[in-house]
Amino acid sequence: MTLIADRPGPGAARPYRFPPVVRRAVAGGQVVAAHLPGQNLAVALLLLEAGAGREPNGKEGLGGVLAKALEEGTAQRDATAYALAIEALGTELVTGLDWDSFQVSVQVPVDRLTAAVQLLAEAVRTPRLDPADVQRVRDDEATALRMDWANPGPRADAALRADLFGAQNRWGRPMYGDPESVAGLDVEDVTVFHSEWFLRPGTLVVAGDLDRIDLDALASAAFAGTGGGPADRGGPIEVSLHTERRIILVDRPGSVQSTLRLGHPSPHRAHPDHVPMTLAGTVLGGAFTSRLNHLIREVRGYTYGIRGEFASSRRFGRFAVSSGVQTAVTAPALIEAVGEITRTQAGGVTEDELAVARAWRAGQLSVELQSPRAIASALTTLVVHDLPDDYHARLREALLAADVREVSEAAATHLHPEALTLVIEGDAAVIRDELQAANLGALLPWPPLPR
Repeated sequence: MTLIADRPGPGAARPYRFPPVVRRAVAGGQVVAAHLPGQNLAVALLLLEAGAGREPNGKEGLGGVLAKALEEGTAQRDATAYALAIEALGTELVTGLDWDSFQVSVQVPVDRLTAAVQLLAEAVRTPRLDPADVQRVRDDEATALRMDWANPGPRADAALRADLFGAQNRWGRPMYGDPESVAGLDVEDVTVFHSEWFLRPGTLVVAGDLDRIDLDALASAAFAGTGGGPADRGGPIEVSLHTERRIILVDRPGSVQSTLRLGHPSPHRAHPDHVPMTLAGTVLGGAFTSRLNHLIREVRGYTYGIRGEFASSRRFGRFAVSSGVQTAVTAPALIEAVGEITRTQAGGVTEDELAVARAWRAGQLSVELQSPRAIASALTTLVVHDLPDDYHARLREALLAADVREVSEAAATHLHPEALTLVIEGDAAVIRDELQAANLGALLPWPPLPR
């Protein structure tokens, strides 16, 4: 007996309201806060202009090493004493790194927030950075990266990024570095990076019941002992599209699977087309119901899953597709993926597809932006990307209001199937001839030949 059922349709998006945003300048820094009445938990997040994009070329991975070194004690306490102090408040330091920022946060009951921010500032502003600790953390990070890079994926990701943005540029190299770049860091690299970027005030993001929180006291604790003017944030980076498709084959001898990474540059995060681009990407590859997943997983059976979407930072972005397929269907899977991207660019989206994408994206806001930590993360988006305070309040309406014409125009404008770089990490001896016969683009060596 065969059971056949129709795929469920989209439900109504849940009601959604983002809390009011409060901004003020205190003690040389900026405070951005959201009022969550009655909430007993609060989050404080220190946002610094110390993202991976600040790392010098050849020193990739500094931010990751420094994040771990912050846990190794401060000028006031050794690692054990600091760990006991932070645990006594029932919290921990949570660090985050992206291309634009370095983030350190704590989440505690409201009445412990000031003490937690004092400990956070102690770790960030006055870390011990004992040479032996820094070297041990560096070695641990390099070992972890070696283990990660032994798996399929990281080399393909690095090859795609280098081809799109240029390996000579920091944003053309892996955000967390690679095993060699991290292993090559020394103690002075870490201490200089800290002194240059971690002693500036930054922005303190707070999410909690502001009726019970003294923002001035928090800011004074977070910004104590800091100085220096604001860092030059730079403008969007202009990245040229390739004039034709290209294939990069990363050899993984004996692999029974090919790891696929397809992509091209796309606009930065604050671009006015961000919402329709997001919806176009959702229809094409950003959800389980997407065109790519339906075709390549459900119809062809080539993969367990494939995803494609626009991702962006403050200065640049990229459209990328990722999947893994059996070696025998590498070329057919690529042909189908490129074909689906081409059809979406040329023909746009349908109303039925867009209705599902709109409801899903708008509904996510109701589900995701519930906790203090999620609200704090949303506030960092406002700061990093210079978005208006009512951005999240209006985002749901913008998603629901986007129409087929607008989203189809975004697909036509920002998808470039003719400029794709196709990276395949797999058994070159088995798949090279088939890739050349597929006529998808010129086959380039990896690593690239010296110029």
